[in-house]
Amino acid sequence: MRAALTRYRVIAWIVGVVLILLVVIGMPLKYGFDEPIVVETVGQAHGFLYMLYLVATFDLSRRVDWPLKRMILVMLAGTVPFLSFWAERRVSTLVLAAHTEPAPQPVAG
Repeated sequence: MRAALTRYRVIAWIVGVVLILLVVIGMPLKYGFDEPIVVETVGQAHGFLYMLYLVATFDLSRRVDWPLKRMILVMLAGTVPFLSFWAERRVSTLVLAAHTEPAPQPVAG
């Protein structure tokens, strides 16, 4: 489970950064300065990385037994700038809290 969470966290950050580059740099260059090269290259990279993000999210969701609705919402987080960062933090907190066993209490004697 921890390996799946780590894979998810890494790809969520990468997809988030690439999407921000695409929206903040690529789109203004394409539509404001008629320079589509950033959108053409970064857009394809984002598409490929987003597919990896979907696979990592699916893998994690099956391992921690999420309902379908949660899995789909987390998958959609990779399509909105900055949302993948929030979702990654929230998912990490929830998964770690649910799968961390409390420390055993000493027996008073």
